[in-house]
Amino acid sequence: MAQFPVSSSRSHTASGTADPGGPVRGGFTSTRFVLVEPSHPGNVGAAARALKTMGFSRLVLVAPRVAHVQSDPEAIAMASGADDVLASAHVVPTLADALNGVQWSVALTARAREYGPPQLAPRAAASAAREHAASGDIALVFGNERTGLSNEDVERCSALAHIPANPAYSSLNLAQAIQVLSYELRIAYLGDAAAVGAAAIGAAGVPAEDASPRAASDEIERMYVHLENALIALEFLDPANPKKLMSRLRRLFARSGLEREEVNIVRGIAKHILLKAKAPGGE
Repeated sequence: MAQFPVSSSRSHTASGTADPGGPVRGGFTSTRFVLVEPSHPGNVGAAARALKTMGFSRLVLVAPRVAHVQSDPEAIAMASGADDVLASAHVVPTLADALNGVQWSVALTARAREYGPPQLAPRAAASAAREHAASGDIALVFGNERTGLSNEDVERCSALAHIPANPAYSSLNLAQAIQVLSYELRIAYLGDAAAVGAAAIGAAGVPAEDASPRAASDEIERMYVHLENALIALEFLDPANPKKLMSRLRRLFARSGLEREEVNIVRGIAKHILLKAKAPGGE
């Protein structure tokens, strides 16, 4: 798994200067923008420019089609002064690596999905991002220019968002989509302190600092593997004919916003199911 540096508690722009007045000071530095298998160097450079204009700098590239895209002349030209963001882009082989240590993520998709995590409008996604970015790393995940994100990629994320463009002409390129979401995030992160306080109170009226820490993406993925093996051992899940069971369970858990202790509970249940199934005479 790729290791990412721990985000700073202060908010900085890509140029290294403090972004003004953000109540959620870690938001700008705890937010990753992940591009999955980007095809065109120009789009990667334009994405870096879009991020820098909104005060972000953490760009992660998953298996870009062009090797060493950070030094590609077209990418540098399209970055147009955001060379520092482009040069510091983190390249990883898989989305799992890109989400390592992330506690909340949102997939950007151009179409509705039958299965997947809860869907949010961009502004609602930014509001949710603000809450989670106050206590850990988050990620916005964008797909390939031609094919977008796979269903498997979407299901790895905590939520999905769709930009409600003109249905008669909804063509947005990668950098434009990043610009829209980074703008919404900037507005959310620089919002007033009262909004932060309201967002920090859960449905039960418990302040966020009193809640258990959120589970990271890699911890949740291990939970799903453990749970799937347990359900197969129970013969509740037929691996030859799964009928979208795990997709439905992913959607169920995504709605709950899993905490680390809750993940440990589910894995404890799965562990005991597997132990019982392996015991002599176990069914």
